[in-house]
Amino acid sequence: MSTAAAERRADGTAARKPATMAQALNRAMRDAMAEDPTVHVLGEDVGTLGGVFRVTDGLTAEFGPERCTDTPLAEAGILGTAVGMAMYGLRPVVEMQFDAFAYPAFEQLVSHVSRMRNRTRGAMPMPLTIRVPYGGGIGGVEHHSDSSEAYYLATPGLHVFTPATVADAYGMLREAINSDDPVVFMEPKRLYWSKDADWDVNRPPAVPPAGQAVVRRRGTSATLITYGPSVPVCLEAAEAAAEDGLDLEVVDLRSLVPFDDATICESVRRTGRAVVVHESTGFGGPGAEIAARITERCFHFLEAPVLRVAGFDIPYPPPMLERHHLPGVDRVLDAVDRLQWEAEWTEGSTR
Repeated sequence: MSTAAAERRADGTAARKPATMAQALNRAMRDAMAEDPTVHVLGEDVGTLGGVFRVTDGLTAEFGPERCTDTPLAEAGILGTAVGMAMYGLRPVVEMQFDAFAYPAFEQLVSHVSRMRNRTRGAMPMPLTIRVPYGGGIGGVEHHSDSSEAYYLATPGLHVFTPATVADAYGMLREAINSDDPVVFMEPKRLYWSKDADWDVNRPPAVPPAGQAVVRRRGTSATLITYGPSVPVCLEAAEAAAEDGLDLEVVDLRSLVPFDDATICESVRRTGRAVVVHESTGFGGPGAEIAARITERCFHFLEAPVLRVAGFDIPYPPPMLERHHLPGVDRVLDAVDRLQWEAEWTEGSTR
């Protein structure tokens, strides 16, 4: 069958090609810019090149360099400029190109971005979206694969969104751009090319708001709590565990701030066991806060301690070694095996 024929449905109409996360993010910015002239995109190489990952491709051609602007390689200057733009009524969308490139701008983030609305008693909102491509799995070298979300969620005044699906990438970026509070929008680089054949660019489906977690797979044996690039890993681990008779539930947090305690607690109280999975470090990482919240709220329902599967407490390793550093299916399943199942067997469980 020819390629053209393969792209036709049985009824003769053109088949819709699967959309990628990168395309959904691009469409979210394009739609926001078309609807609201105060939305501006700025960052290194976002204009003529269309971004390192081509997420901003075509925006300068459509809206001009005044609306999608290439900046100097100066992250503190980029974010400082965006703060001024937001103070004067614009809605800047900043791209930090790579996760660790954002560190020079961190002082701006802590001192001004996160505090401005509180400092002015609400008189001056900060409608600023900071897009941060993050995480490993693409063979990137140091400063190109960090998982820096712990810094942002520990900074009061920031919202932190972490989409893992094509639909969420579009819907949550639109929500971030429309927000009058600053949003750090964490984009999992290795999911940029993930596809969704059901996502329609002309009719993007509504998604739950940030702050509402979603159960991606129902289960009864234990809960895997995750977000961003680790969502597909946990889904694959759950399918593998099913072959051994374990029925794992997978909860996608979708945002770290605001955090959905209700959905997490409902799941853990039902399953009695929980594993938190993310690429960020274990010590002081997001999983530490999540495990603490579960323990405080679900202590009398737990059949085992809350476990964590995370990146190692080291600077990001060279590309040839990243497969050992990143949480994979085997490490997730090893943690599941440590959830004190023996206690149930001793009590006569049929598991």
